[in-house]
Amino acid sequence: MDHVLVTGGAGYIGSHACKALKRAGFVPVTFDSLVTGWEDAVKFGPFEKGDLLDRQRLDEVFAKYQPIAVMHFAALSQVGESMSEPGLYWRNNVAGSLNLIEAAAAASCMNFVFSSTCATYGEQDNVVLDENSVQRPINAYGASKKAVEDILANFGAAFGMDHVIFRYFNVAGGDPEGEVGEHHRPETHLIPIMLEAIDGKRPALTVFGTDYDTPDGTCIRDYVHVCDLVDAHVLGLRWLLEGKGSRVFNLGTGDGFSVREVIAQSNTVTNREVPYVEGPRRPGDCTKLVSGSSRAETELGWTPTRSTMNTMIADAWRWHQTGHYDK
Repeated sequence: MDHVLVTGGAGYIGSHACKALKRAGFVPVTFDSLVTGWEDAVKFGPFEKGDLLDRQRLDEVFAKYQPIAVMHFAALSQVGESMSEPGLYWRNNVAGSLNLIEAAAAASCMNFVFSSTCATYGEQDNVVLDENSVQRPINAYGASKKAVEDILANFGAAFGMDHVIFRYFNVAGGDPEGEVGEHHRPETHLIPIMLEAIDGKRPALTVFGTDYDTPDGTCIRDYVHVCDLVDAHVLGLRWLLEGKGSRVFNLGTGDGFSVREVIAQSNTVTNREVPYVEGPRRPGDCTKLVSGSSRAETELGWTPTRSTMNTMIADAWRWHQTGHYDK
């Protein structure tokens, strides 16, 4: 079977992608430093520990497995941290990605699936963002991802490296079968923090900003289920293997939920009240980010089937109760 190199395959999205790849008939090879990933999440193929900044290690892994494609998830992704430590993000996300792309080109691995982000669009309120929307990131995280997109375009022009770029919105939920799930240290994502607060593992959820120009004053985000998301990545891989060339796709549902709406849905799903306090806005947070994903549907044939808020919270809650790697 064909190997696919999955960077960040021990992380939240990467581990779900590995499961989807195995189900689709590929052998996912996880390359991960375990700085933010979990070795217990590597269940679906070989594991190679390494850092993207270590070119020699990358060359060894490419030579060993001769992958037909790279699926690149490894990145630092905390918006607030990227505002206070931009050098960390440029070094890890950009220099590390450049190292990986150069290693892939040297190994003649010319199919590249890249995990990008809606943060490359910056703050464009009351606009449904599509793939042609202007990219003007307002934090180092979004800027670093846009830089990697530009690098891929350059390598495509120079060497014929075909790439599919996925710009996605807020990812939530977990594997319905409970084999992998969302677990970060420290946790920064709304839904798992909310569930930890419900479960008494933290005093309360902090709602950052209640004075945004939205109906209830809290930020609005577009949420997509992680299993729907990784299904799109497998479709993107097949797109490349069929020789369809480079393409950019947004991944979201087109529906936005405010923080208060997510809390209300969680109260319903878990039958428990979410304890929360209100705090000031965080630097770098946008008011509203909502996707326009018609291209993914019409060209990739991607249809999200689990991306309702109730399902995402229910799957996350199930994992939260049963599946943590640090038990």
